[in-house]
Amino acid sequence: MKIIIVGLGRAGSYLTKVLSGEAYDVTVIDTDKSLVDEITDKYNVNGVVGSGASKETLLKAGADSADSLVALTHVDEINLLSCMQAKSIGTRRCAARLLLPDFIHEADSIKKEYNIDYLVKPKLDIAEEIYRNIGLPGFVKMEGFFGNEVQMINLSVLEYSPLNGKSLIEIKQSLDLNMLVCTVIRDGKLYVPDGTFVIEANDQIGIVAAKNDIDDILDKLGIIVEPAKNIAIVGGGITGEYLADLLIKDKKNLTIIDNNINRCRDLMETFPKAKVSYCEGDIMEVLEEEKIGKKDALVSLTDNDEANLVISMFAWSQNVPSIITRVDKTGHVKLLHKVNMDITVSPTELSVLKMLRFIRYYEMGDAENDIGKFYNIADGKAEVMEFVASKSFSKLDVAFKEKEFKLKKDILIAGIIRDTRLVIPSGNSTIIEGDRVIVATSKKNQIRSLNEILR
Repeated sequence: MKIIIVGLGRAGSYLTKVLSGEAYDVTVIDTDKSLVDEITDKYNVNGVVGSGASKETLLKAGADSADSLVALTHVDEINLLSCMQAKSIGTRRCAARLLLPDFIHEADSIKKEYNIDYLVKPKLDIAEEIYRNIGLPGFVKMEGFFGNEVQMINLSVLEYSPLNGKSLIEIKQSLDLNMLVCTVIRDGKLYVPDGTFVIEANDQIGIVAAKNDIDDILDKLGIIVEPAKNIAIVGGGITGEYLADLLIKDKKNLTIIDNNINRCRDLMETFPKAKVSYCEGDIMEVLEEEKIGKKDALVSLTDNDEANLVISMFAWSQNVPSIITRVDKTGHVKLLHKVNMDITVSPTELSVLKMLRFIRYYEMGDAENDIGKFYNIADGKAEVMEFVASKSFSKLDVAFKEKEFKLKKDILIAGIIRDTRLVIPSGNSTIIEGDRVIVATSKKNQIRSLNEILR
């Protein structure tokens, strides 16, 4: 599969790193020759110096025969034009990142006008991710995957967790939880567990559950969700504005702190019910003046990783129950987690993850398949996909416990959505025509159809 990446900023470089380790023919484009040289020296990829919006440059990169082009520059107009030009000369599918609110609000019409297959909106997506996780402790993170029915919980198992030392069968029997552990990462290795698998402290586990059952699951696992009524956002940029809009609609008491006086004026006009504070000097003094220690949650969203680290560590020292930090550099994430268990969000990681989903989904779409939705999880080691069960599925109405219903290794049926309701499978479960079947699998299985999950 031939892939072109336009833009070698943080996201473009990270995506190149990931794809270069797999069997893809990758070509990168950037106007900065030093960046192109650095990336092509470091990874087994081709490079072209020039603008990704130029047909001449795109032809040099082989866009006339490329399977996918991904545009990740910091200029939305360049990303859109790159996709449009690439499509006009023969690239099969294109994806672009959008950062500006004006373009994001017009995303649907832009896709049609520019003939773009997929748009990534990291600033909006990060705001929604933060909103889902406000009030949670740092060892828990919620992921929104399959619409309104299904929730994915990523959980670091602590020593005192009721999951520690128990098999999945024991957990189901003792805690009576309507959930399924579909992936476990232990010492960097992926496991797709069966009922005899024993959970250990420090495991990173992925749980699938119905959204309506989340509160009960968290309660039985001893995970306290703090009622976050009083919330502070440091950094009133585009992401901060998206998040503020969600929180104001949710009737939260909101304080927004920013170091740009004009931005503060705009925020005061947009959110008259929020308190907006201008930070002219030392951020610590402003945080103290705003009595951060009495807030239920703090979200640090400045464009500077180091500033966000300092702000979040200060909030942690003031015993703020829920802290969420925007961090883009992997080293900074590790540093923060050494100090405290904090939730971190990264626009770069989110952009790359979504572009990987785009590439993988259409890669599988090149063959006959009946995949509905597709996601990479567990640090890219596993995949979760949704299939609609048709008459062609060979084991319709066969109970999972029957000998004839055998799954391949490292495959798990994580859930069945039937009539908008999530069913967590058991041995007595069956798949009937029309079910939406959620399958978790190791990436190496390369599943394309529901029948391929079977031995």
